[in-house]
Amino acid sequence: MKNLPAILAASTMLAGAASAQEINHFNIGILGGENAQNRIANNQCLVKQMEAALGVPVKLFTPADYDGVLQGLMGGTIDFAILGASGYAKIAIDDPQAVTPFGTTANPDGSYVYYSIGFARKDHDIHSLKDMKGKTFGFGDPNSTSGYLIPSIEIPKQTGHSMKSGDYFGTVKFTGGHEQTVLAVYNGDLDAGVTWADGQGAWEDGFNNGQLRKSVDAGQIDMNQLVEIWRSKPIPNGPLVIRNALPADVKAKAEKVLLDLKKTDPDCQYNVAGGDSAGFVKIDPSYYDTIIEVRKAKMKQGS
Repeated sequence: MKNLPAILAASTMLAGAASAQEINHFNIGILGGENAQNRIANNQCLVKQMEAALGVPVKLFTPADYDGVLQGLMGGTIDFAILGASGYAKIAIDDPQAVTPFGTTANPDGSYVYYSIGFARKDHDIHSLKDMKGKTFGFGDPNSTSGYLIPSIEIPKQTGHSMKSGDYFGTVKFTGGHEQTVLAVYNGDLDAGVTWADGQGAWEDGFNNGQLRKSVDAGQIDMNQLVEIWRSKPIPNGPLVIRNALPADVKAKAEKVLLDLKKTDPDCQYNVAGGDSAGFVKIDPSYYDTIIEVRKAKMKQGS
């Protein structure tokens, strides 16, 4: 009986493993930056796909800001989300064991990058950052890659000034998300703003993929009234992440739904990805190492 403790421990582990294979719900988090009604409508098709694959109720969670989804993933109340690279970097720094990236969006040409696009109304006579001195510039969310992190690094290098209000730009304002930024610029409430786009396709269509395309599809804007005034260097397309604590079979089934979505339901793929794409494809987590290091550097700077 000397091995009784070991036997009991093994039995406990096996029992735990067996129970861990069962879930009674699955929660999907949708990043902020678009009104909740649109976010739910665009992702409802994914709910049906996941329920069929997992056999449990699936719910969408639409927090007001990016951090609501990040905290949900780390706290265990959200199981899956499509993040921006900067949002994932925050989780990788704060709680490295919380989630794993397994996929990303492939552009129609097969690339895995997008851009932060600076834009203004055509009738405001703004054509570049040089024309933005003393004017109001809008950014989406502090945890957005294209809506803040990358512009906050690249734009000061070009202007020679900080992003603080009154230094170069008259006012630097957070709008709450990409849709809010696009509408604020279009309606004349901001002189210019930044948002995300794949940078491919026609300008008048809002490119192939991104917030401009979403806003065009929704009938919110006419791209002929806007002009591009700045473009970042290529940014890694955001990752599809799943919570590590989930059972292996659940993760495998959920990942398959996303990676097969372009083939099984092209319209759903379009809605979930925010426009035309070549589908979701597998990605190695190391693809985001550079963004993690960039975010760490910004944290050290206190910004």
